[in-house]
Amino acid sequence: MRNLFALLVCFVVANGGFGQHALGAEPAEPKKPPVETGKFVKVYDPNVGESKDEAWYINDHGFAYGSDGQWHLYGITGFIAPKGRVHPTKERLFAHATAKTLMQQPWEKRPHALTYAPEAPWRERHLWAPCIVEHDGTYYMFYCAGDEDNTKYKIHLATSKDMNAWTRHPANPMIVDGFDARDPFVTRLGDKWVMYYTATTEPAEGNHCIVYVTSDDLIHWRDRRIAFVDPSKGKWGGPCESPQMVQRGDRYYLMLGPRNGNRIEYVGTDVYVSRDPFHWKIEDRVAHLRAHAPEVLRDIDGRWYISDCGWGRRGVFIAPLIWNDGLEDPETNIAVPKAK
Repeated sequence: MRNLFALLVCFVVANGGFGQHALGAEPAEPKKPPVETGKFVKVYDPNVGESKDEAWYINDHGFAYGSDGQWHLYGITGFIAPKGRVHPTKERLFAHATAKTLMQQPWEKRPHALTYAPEAPWRERHLWAPCIVEHDGTYYMFYCAGDEDNTKYKIHLATSKDMNAWTRHPANPMIVDGFDARDPFVTRLGDKWVMYYTATTEPAEGNHCIVYVTSDDLIHWRDRRIAFVDPSKGKWGGPCESPQMVQRGDRYYLMLGPRNGNRIEYVGTDVYVSRDPFHWKIEDRVAHLRAHAPEVLRDIDGRWYISDCGWGRRGVFIAPLIWNDGLEDPETNIAVPKAK
């Protein structure tokens, strides 16, 4: 009898113990990440009206809802010739497209919004990663203008009243930092404006990181501090590009890439969560999204969306953004635009 009981115990332990699984119950479903995407749909093709010998693309981009009742998309654009290569430092145009809703197919192509200005006083090397915010009827477009000295990369500002004609601000540059400081994301937190951007811990080199600065007026930026540090180092793009911070209640989600965990993955964005909008750790990773340089948005119906782009994508894609964090209508920095 003792031997029979011992055999029974061994059988039960080997098959998961005396819990529900051992009694034949279905195993629990894997826990969903706090955020995931739906199906991506192509909404904008920059190749419309262009030569078939060129493959035009949109890379880092930004959106804003205008006083004209339309969404406006601005983004890095360029083309890859047959058997050609991408030359990021020669990206010198910002694409412009408009739509009534985010999921409109297709968006309407507009003339280029901005062309780089290599002459004095601007001395722009290229145009990268526009971020647009509206304040008191003026639209502010922050973008990376580069520099011959990669340790002193410049983030410039252009403003507009109608989202078609853009004027560079006389106080440029807004930021001078390195290595290749770029990809600004500007948002409102409390009574301050905050700009997050990618850089290295020391301008000449160091760990890839996310830096932030603050402003009262969108013109004067101060108090450079570091919000996130990656274990990797180098003088190259790195895995901390395209930062975006999304507040949901007392949780602050930081999205950045290209990465998958601690690995580089061009079409990949990691999501980190913290209770502090100015500090995340590598251990705070909670989700991975299959998207490159994404922008998080809400349409006039209040629904959440996320975008995707890239050199080989030949356009911009948008998908529903699905939150599984259990928060119902939390306070957020991603506003619902008012229908015009």
